[in-house]
Amino acid sequence: MSDQLIQQLHEQLAKIEANLSLLVRERSVKEWYSIPEVASILGRAEYTIRENCRQGRIVARKRPCGRGKGGEWLISHEELLRLKNEGLLPATSRIAVPQPNTPATAARITSG
Repeated sequence: MSDQLIQQLHEQLAKIEANLSLLVRERSVKEWYSIPEVASILGRAEYTIRENCRQGRIVARKRPCGRGKGGEWLISHEELLRLKNEGLLPATSRIAVPQPNTPATAARITSG
């Protein structure tokens, strides 16, 4: 084999490996997805995904984090699949899916 042919084979192999690595990253299933991950998967802006969560059009929950009292939205794999297949839910008055066993949920249940 000539050196040129070997070089072409190495370049082709490098491209195949890069594409395979990208495919594996895209196809890995997670239990929960962050707003940036969902926005990237759906091709939407992060702001749009956050607003849809806040309006109850995407079923999501908040995970406490170090950035203030609000927390970070998390979207389940099942909801992501539903969203891809069926689209947004109709707008509702609810803010988010209540989290069980938290003081905020207990206050909401007892007051309303």
